[in-house]
Order: sequence, then structure tokens, then C-alpha cells
Amino acid sequence: MNTIKTINTIAFIGLLLFISACNRPQQSEKIDSVFVNLPILKWKKNNPALQVLIEGDSMNTQTVTELSFTLNDNIIQNVKSVQVFYSGTKENHFIDDQTFGKGISPQKQLIVSGKQTLKPGKNYFWLSFQLKDDCDLLTKLQAKLAYATVNEQRLSPLNPIDDSKFWRTGVALRQHRQDNVHTYRIPGLATTNNGTLLAIYDVRRESGRDLQGHIDIGVSRSTDGGETWEAMHIAQDMGQWGNLPEKFNGVSDACILVDKNSDNIFIAGLWMHGVINAEGKWLQGLNEESSAWNHQWRNRGSQPGLEVNQTSQFIISKSTDDGQTWSKPVNLTEMCKKKEWWLWAPAPGAGITMKDGTLVFPTQGRNQTGLPFSNITYSKDGGKTWITSNQAFTNTTECSVVELKEGELMLNMRDNRNRKEKGDNNGRAIFTTTDMGANWTEHTTHHGALIEPVCMASLYKHEYKTESGDKKSVLLFSNPNSKQARIKQTIKMSFDKGQSWPEKYWIELDEYRAAGYSCLSSIDNHTIGIVYEGSQAHMTFQKIDITAYLEDFQKSNE
Repeated sequence: MNTIKTINTIAFIGLLLFISACNRPQQSEKIDSVFVNLPILKWKKNNPALQVLIEGDSMNTQTVTELSFTLNDNIIQNVKSVQVFYSGTKENHFIDDQTFGKGISPQKQLIVSGKQTLKPGKNYFWLSFQLKDDCDLLTKLQAKLAYATVNEQRLSPLNPIDDSKFWRTGVALRQHRQDNVHTYRIPGLATTNNGTLLAIYDVRRESGRDLQGHIDIGVSRSTDGGETWEAMHIAQDMGQWGNLPEKFNGVSDACILVDKNSDNIFIAGLWMHGVINAEGKWLQGLNEESSAWNHQWRNRGSQPGLEVNQTSQFIISKSTDDGQTWSKPVNLTEMCKKKEWWLWAPAPGAGITMKDGTLVFPTQGRNQTGLPFSNITYSKDGGKTWITSNQAFTNTTECSVVELKEGELMLNMRDNRNRKEKGDNNGRAIFTTTDMGANWTEHTTHHGALIEPVCMASLYKHEYKTESGDKKSVLLFSNPNSKQARIKQTIKMSFDKGQSWPEKYWIELDEYRAAGYSCLSSIDNHTIGIVYEGSQAHMTFQKIDITAYLEDFQKSNE
């Protein structure tokens, strides 16, 4: 009798093991998951994150009925809903018009049920998140594909996602068609003396095109470190100046500067009145129906001289109430521009206050032959009067400035040579000055240290205190980290005043293609804020805790 019971027990256990084996996902070369490094943003309904690849058979019909994921606790706490989308056979092409199953609340072991017949070849599904509005922006999200059920067979991915992979959160600060605006471009970011974050940008109301157009300078304001933002308001709008329509009075390419020694905050913008055509002639008789267009950097779109019908104008507005309101713009063109220059303009992003109180804007222009250049414009009297320096380098444009040590400035420049140079000499143009731009010296890292696809970038000096109270600084640089395209938006760090940028201190934020402009600012002792033109929102804001990087550097140098 005992022998019979033992045999039955063994048979029962065997049956359970058989059933378990049947339900256990089998690893398959036809199933895989791909971590895609994209920001997961508040105020955005669908945020693609994990890509699931399932290869369809050309000979047999195959149907996916389940996708199962393992989610970390941060997703459970901070994600409002989870949705899976089917994007067909196009790789890296997220579309949100075809869902797989229904959107559901996050669970530790998530099973999304649906029905999707596979096409022959590679098919792509996307796991997408919608964040809660109160999600903390330093939250890190992690998810893995557990299995996919195809024709009633559970299959696990060939290459499970590495445990070190995670998505950073952020804010979709400005999105396409938000507030009836076609496009938001050209970010700047600054932290006021009160700790308020001010993000500025082009409000391109009718199209995504550069000047000339109906473009104003917008401001978003946050008083809690970027977690929440006030409604957009306008800092610069030239309206129908000179009896021309607003589309012929555009303002663009703004730069923001906080005076660290007063309540003053400045925004510089470039105003274009009317249109100067390719031959350098200012067009008369323009009206709302006119379609004439030209750009200040194209052909003869801006010319020698100082008048509004000769050259684009450099205007500046001021706030004395922490960025809540802005004064009527003052025109600095006559004060600072050399008549023979074709153009003098702000370099978009942010300016600085030097240790001695000097205010410095990074600027750019076109010289007497129309060749682009980069330089600085500064004020020694708190912004009452301004002086423009000699050019630092030519065939360069948008630039960013930091004070390396007291009285020494570094200018980091977008270089047009890099349109053709994709080899070892590809890199940002970098010069320094110790006499406010009267003379410039080529830096040792000029061309080669910081690659670019030719795009605006941000150079920023973050000052912080160690646990022992010592004052330190680190240089931060952000741009698309590629020689070929505006992809891989990345922050880099230098602890030796820009001599080196070790790869272990790189932080990639967004791997997909975007317009790529960015601007950095400090939030607190160990937290950095960035606004950039990302693949998931026209203006993407993220905050980055750099504590681990600072501690790593300190330990490695003890």
C-alpha cells in the first residue's frame, strides 16, 4: 500500500513539474526587448520606453495575445497608467494610434492582454508610461519584458534588460501646438538669486521656421526646483511695430542673464523688422498677405549699418521682480554694434555674472565680409551700458561663456567647420581671454575634445560645497554627443577646468534625434537643471542629481 502511495506521489509531482515546464517561458531568438534611453515626462500622455521586438514567420500566421513585464517600485508609485502600442515593422518608430490591449494601472508583475497578428519579419511593440503629476523628477524607472505569448506559447526575450538600465523622469515643459503655438525652440535657463528657475524660449506661433516670422520670447517660471511650472508668459513681443504685421516683427534667439549682485534679470533677443532680401534690399509695402521671407544668417539678410531697415536689432528687457514681469525692450544696436558688421546678435542660452560683478552675454555676429564670428558683450555698471568685444574666432556662431578663474573667461563655440569635419579634428572651438575679449587665446582642447554635429551647446560652471565645507566647482557641458546628427543629448563633466571630459562622467538623457539646443543651471548644491530640445517634447526639463559623480571624483583623488 505504501509503495502505491509513493508511486502516486511521484507521479503527481511529475505532473506538476510538467505543467510548470509548459507554463515556463522558453527563451527564443525571435523575441527580444530593447532599452531605449528616452526621458519619461510629466504632462505627456504617452511616453515610449521599452521596445519589444517579435519576429513574425512568413509561412505561418502568428498572433500575440500577452505581453508580461516586471516593473520596479518607483513605477508602481509614480506612474498613473501603463499602455502597450504596436508600431508595425518600423524600428525606432513609436506611434500611438494602435494600442495593444488596454491601458492599465501599474503592477509588479504586469500582464497586458490583447490580440495582434504579426507581419512577416520584425514587429515592434512599445511599453509606454503616463506619469502622475506629483512624480518627483529625480525618480528612476525600471522595467523588463518577462515574456510574450505567441500562438499560446510563452517566449522569453533573448537578451534581458541589464539591471543598470533605467529611465529618468522630467517635464514636457512645452509641446507642439500647446497654447496654440506651432513650435517652441531655442531654450535658455537661469536660476535667480531667490532660487527661482526661469526657462526662456522662442514662441514660434505659426511655423517652426526661424526668423523672419511671428515669434515672441516666452518665459516659464518654477519656484520649487522645476517640479511645477507657472503658465507661460511673454517677455519680448514687438507687436506690429512700424505698422508691419507681427509676422514681420519677430524676436528670437534669446539669452538670459541673472545679475548676482542685484535684483536685475536681463533677457537679450534679436529683433527683425521687415525683410531684407537676398540682394540686401529692405522690402517695402509688406502686409499680412505678403509671403516674403529671409534669415539674418542667410545671404545678405542682415547688412552693415544700425537702422531697422539695414540690420537685425539687439534688444534687451529687464525684470526686477524675480522674472514675473518684464520691461519694454531697450535697443542696444546703436550702443554696441560696429557699423561695418552685417550682424550683431545674442548667442542663445545664458549669460554670467563674473566675480567682480561684470555682466557677460555670449554674443555672435557677421563681420564686415559677412563671415560669422563669436564674441562677448559685457557691462561694468550693472547693465546700464554695454561693450562688445573683439571676435574670438571666425566661422563660428552660437557660443557659451564661463569664468574659469577670476578675470579669465572661456568661450565655447559652435563651429561651422564641423559640417565637413567628421574625423579626429571635429570639435567645439574653444578660446580664452583675460582682458574681456580684447585678445583671445586658443585653448588646448580647441577642436577635438568636445564633438558636435554643428549645434548650439551649453557650457556651465557649477559651484558646490563638499561635506567638509570646501568650495569646489565643476564644468558642465551639454549637447548632442555625435559628429553626424543631433542625437544622444548628453551632459559631460570636467573637474580640471575643461582640460578633460572623462567618459565615466557622461550622462546621456535622450538618444533619439531632436533639434538639440540646451541650457544648464544649478538648482542646489548637488542638483543640476537642464532645458533642451528633446525627441519627446519641444522643451524638455530634467533635473539631475550629480552627488555620485562628485563623490566618485573626490574619492579617486584622495
